[in-house]
Amino acid sequence: MRPIAILTLCALLGAATDASCAIGRRFPSERREVVDPVTGTRLTFLTSRPHGDSKIYQTHPQWTADGQWLIFRSHLAGNEAMAVNETTGAIVQVTEGAYEGMLNVARKSMKLYFLRRAGDDKQVVEVDLARVLADSAAGHMDDAARYQRVAATLPAAREAFGDTALDADEEWLYVRVGPHEAARHLAPGTTLEPAFGPRHMGAGPAGIARVNVRTGEVRHVVSVPFQVGHIQANLWSPGEIVFCWETGGKSPQRTWTVHADGSGLRPLYPEAPYEWVTHEAVIGKDEVAFAIMGHRPIPGAAAAIDAPATDVGGANPGQDDGWGATGTRAKPSGLAIVNLRTRQMQIVGQTPSGSGFWHVHGSSDGRFAVGDDFSRSLYLIDRASHEMILLTTGHKTTAADHPHPTFSPDGTRIEIQSAMLSPDGRTLNICIVPVPDAWLKRGAR
Repeated sequence: MRPIAILTLCALLGAATDASCAIGRRFPSERREVVDPVTGTRLTFLTSRPHGDSKIYQTHPQWTADGQWLIFRSHLAGNEAMAVNETTGAIVQVTEGAYEGMLNVARKSMKLYFLRRAGDDKQVVEVDLARVLADSAAGHMDDAARYQRVAATLPAAREAFGDTALDADEEWLYVRVGPHEAARHLAPGTTLEPAFGPRHMGAGPAGIARVNVRTGEVRHVVSVPFQVGHIQANLWSPGEIVFCWETGGKSPQRTWTVHADGSGLRPLYPEAPYEWVTHEAVIGKDEVAFAIMGHRPIPGAAAAIDAPATDVGGANPGQDDGWGATGTRAKPSGLAIVNLRTRQMQIVGQTPSGSGFWHVHGSSDGRFAVGDDFSRSLYLIDRASHEMILLTTGHKTTAADHPHPTFSPDGTRIEIQSAMLSPDGRTLNICIVPVPDAWLKRGAR
């Protein structure tokens, strides 16, 4: 066992990477409340030091099943996952041995799933978060094997990537597989898609497999003739997957959905050639939010006098040539939501100028939508009235990444990553933005 003295020493050492400081290691609270200088919104920074944090992508859960902790990535303890208590600010290292790609926080159980390299193979690892957090609080940790379990090993031939998603039943983990594995399951004669766009990405084939986290069983789900990205599970409907054709920008057909048994493969939102569709996120049992970008100038049109530049010092994508006449406001654009059952789509809002929405999300009760833009500003939309307000800005256009907003399970607050407090203008911290009380008191949909 690791005695309490070691845990205390690790906390005092801060970002040191002493070999004896491992899973369960505790760090002092960095929790800090800040008032946004533009909007007056009271922001809660759960991390506030420049050690390099980032939230889980907005397509995946952020909060643990008990609603008390958020899981995030950080350089605070090397390539390990961290948990921060939303109330106390306590920070705990919750993995040991590194991880690859996506962190999958279970919504019903206090578990965490991810891939890890094991030589040329990949392991599916399960972490018992409840045990880690309890033993860490008590000041006595056992070896990592008490808290981490290898649920399956995927041979190198599977070409498994860290692009993963945990199904709503918390029994299956969806995993992206590479071209050779995908090709084995393609129908004979399938025409493969070439690379698309100036980034020379998007060529196929690729595929999705699923791994049973209890038994280790592996099944192939689907192969497609293009590059797969952003795999996510419908967290309210077991066996339903949403993914994208990844090109690094505009895709010929961005959004796709398929069932876990491989049936029902279809475009989620059939897009027009002039539409730049991106950053889809399942937000409820029947709904997926996505952005139809309006970030590029209309060819041959005079620039609007009051429209700010959408390219922030080259820090944002989509400004390069080679994407065609797409992503402009010559056609409808904005934060869109499509119904998985009826297939009807509605644009619920759009910024009046600038890039338009980029990363989007919504509350699972259907009341609110949220999105960021190239200026790193965050906008909240009341879906019933279509009223839109600026929640927070000042997160520095030089930030290492966009805010990537994600609603809490109860729809009362939003997690983002922000460089507002960073001396270098780039390093990100974990931040909670509240939905205004006046909006919460409005009638539910």
